[in-house]
Amino acid sequence: MSQIRAAVVGSGYMGGGIAQMLALSGAEVALADVSAEIAASNHTRLLDEARQFVADGLFPADAVERIAALVHPAESVEAAVADAEFIEEAVPEKIEIKHATLARISAAAGPEAVIGSNTSTIRISALAEAVERPERFLGVHFSNPAPFIPGVEIIPHETTTESAIATAETIVRATGKQTARVKDSVGFVLNRLQYALFSEAADIAAEGIASPEDIDTIVRTTFGFRLPVFGPFAIADMAGLDVYAFCYASLQTRWPERFATPESLAALVAEGKFGTKSGAGYLDVPADRTPELVAYRNRAYVALQKLLDELGPAPID
Repeated sequence: MSQIRAAVVGSGYMGGGIAQMLALSGAEVALADVSAEIAASNHTRLLDEARQFVADGLFPADAVERIAALVHPAESVEAAVADAEFIEEAVPEKIEIKHATLARISAAAGPEAVIGSNTSTIRISALAEAVERPERFLGVHFSNPAPFIPGVEIIPHETTTESAIATAETIVRATGKQTARVKDSVGFVLNRLQYALFSEAADIAAEGIASPEDIDTIVRTTFGFRLPVFGPFAIADMAGLDVYAFCYASLQTRWPERFATPESLAALVAEGKFGTKSGAGYLDVPADRTPELVAYRNRAYVALQKLLDELGPAPID
């Protein structure tokens, strides 16, 4: 792929991290903000961050030189996006700010430029109202810290073209990230799940069942320990969907509506599809591959614990 001309509008920590990743993938990046002075100041900051990341062994040894050569602060939003093929909006999570910024971006950008928004929760269709030629617009949601979290949500809206989606995926994957396509919905996938967990954790703490510290310990050392390797459907398949159904029934003795058995789970159990032990479930892992999967799981968990032991405890007292 030839060198991509990109622009990042919003040069704070998210935008700066995205600019770093784009540059390390070989893209030329124009960095813009509400003023040339802020863009220049944040450009200096992201280079300083990159130096620290190199010193900490988190970036390659030549990262600062590569980023300095490819990321340039722009005089204005319009100047940044004028020649860009891909533009990432990363301004604060307020729809009025995003609308105003996206209107400026789309008015000044070339007609074929693909425009992404790093919104965390706002529906892409709502943001698209401010975009000229909205078929080239979609959500491209990086997570904080952008240089080090590998997953990126790709969120088209109703009229986003397949070519715009493919362009965004190609550019993001070139940074080493993993992409997942998500339908346009408030909160998308990442934050809908993340905030559901936090709400339940906050309720448990408020009820006095466990302290925030002990809740964090339980999450880190039990089901959360599995999550770097397996998602919720794979975990359920390995645990046994019939077991999940029994657990839902138990939870329903206290919270019948909050923990109503998912219809998909009930349907699979009724069909005798209990997950890996029956050879069919959400992910349909063949039963003859279960020993291989269990062996991989065990190796992964031991490796994760070794890594955590090597890192030592987080500096939270």
